[in-house]
Amino acid sequence: MVGAGNAALCAAIAAGEAGARTLVLEKAPYELRGGNSRFTGGIFRFSYPTVETLKEILEAGSDFADVIVEPYTSADYRADLNRLMDGRGDWNLLDVLIDRSLDTVRWLKQRGVRWEFARSAVEARDAGSGRLSLQLGAAVRTLGKGEYLVSALFNHAEAVGVQVSYDTEVTGLLREDGRVVGVRCIREGLASDVRAAAVVLGSGGFESDAARRVRNLGPSWDRIKVRGTRFNTGEMLDAALAVGAAPSGDWQDCHATPLGADSPDYGELARGANTNRLSYTWGIQVNLDGERFADEGEDHKLFTYAKMGKLIHRQREGLAFQLYDAQAISLLEERYDTSVPFVGDSIGQVVDLIAGRYGALGFNPTRFLETVMAYNAATPSGNFDPTILDGLSTEGLEIEKTNWARPIARPPFVVYPVTTGITFTYGGIRINRDAAVLDAEGGVIPGLFATGEITGDFFYGNYPAGAGLMRGSVFGRIAGERAAAAVELPIS
Repeated sequence: MVGAGNAALCAAIAAGEAGARTLVLEKAPYELRGGNSRFTGGIFRFSYPTVETLKEILEAGSDFADVIVEPYTSADYRADLNRLMDGRGDWNLLDVLIDRSLDTVRWLKQRGVRWEFARSAVEARDAGSGRLSLQLGAAVRTLGKGEYLVSALFNHAEAVGVQVSYDTEVTGLLREDGRVVGVRCIREGLASDVRAAAVVLGSGGFESDAARRVRNLGPSWDRIKVRGTRFNTGEMLDAALAVGAAPSGDWQDCHATPLGADSPDYGELARGANTNRLSYTWGIQVNLDGERFADEGEDHKLFTYAKMGKLIHRQREGLAFQLYDAQAISLLEERYDTSVPFVGDSIGQVVDLIAGRYGALGFNPTRFLETVMAYNAATPSGNFDPTILDGLSTEGLEIEKTNWARPIARPPFVVYPVTTGITFTYGGIRINRDAAVLDAEGGVIPGLFATGEITGDFFYGNYPAGAGLMRGSVFGRIAGERAAAAVELPIS
């Protein structure tokens, strides 16, 4: 197994349980192990026919009386993917993702992964009942988020005899007579070959490598912040292509989210997923030129956040300002507490503070004020409801806010500067329903499997929260089982 995040560890566990002698090669040192998975909020998007199904999965004592949660069927899952990606994606693969999602969550539970309600995805409490309204399809996350997901998977992998080699960079694939028979790697400065009956690639995309980002995403992506691990630099994509793997998916697109402008260049484990800034639905976002540039109320945040970061990136300096008033402050996610906002008793005061910090970048305070005034004048009367698409839409603006449009009028006013954080890339290598890597003619490359972010044809343009971890686990389990079945030679 190449890589040691959720996808690769699921593959390692499945192979180890099937009796295969299994070795995980992890590029990172022990203390930084776990790939992007450690930086996630731990949400898994899976289908479940009834709320009773969740009671089989969640920790004993989960307070169902305090939440509003609805069934999320396979049809709901398909509709969300189809709607968000305009019908794109390989539905042979997406159907496997959906159809095996619930069974895979149960499989993970049996292997020590614990589950809780995803209160981080909550929009607000229902006005009538006072219960927390959970996002449909994103109601459940791993207890302890990504950090403890990875820990649980490592614990179980080691319990079934999986070995892990840290600080081990895989540089290429070994192929003989058309079959992949192992990898070439470097550890402690020494190059060596590791032979294997089957190789599973779970090593992520190329988002952490500036040169590959520029080559594929464009020149403006050279200095972008990386939400997660610094070790997903794309070498194994190149290695797979070198042995004939077919590229697939959109190599010019990625998952990118609004991030606090003060975030580090790469993810830090101490911050985890806390650098995201996803409460833009309750306010407006304005760029350096003082203009709004997106419909903040297009949909619930977990259906728009993966593309909102790309819209921010298109703004000058890749910078924007999220503006909220007193009505919205109580709705902001807790992770906003990890940044210090600009705060004022008037819009003018916060604009002056922004100008003091960003004036050298050409911030336009006059236009900012005009934009807020025009927005406020365009907001409707009506009942604001953060738990649903409430239809409160502005009228007469060049870019309307189509839900949750309330005047920004009650002090105090707060502004959070935000930028873009790339999460993972959408382009990858082609696999089939058995997680086997395919060549340009659609034939299987014997001995080579892949799972997770290194695979393409799953996500295009946009993304529903939780589908990435789910993909990694579903196809990681499949890859491990199929790789174990292919074992004919011992690892040497």
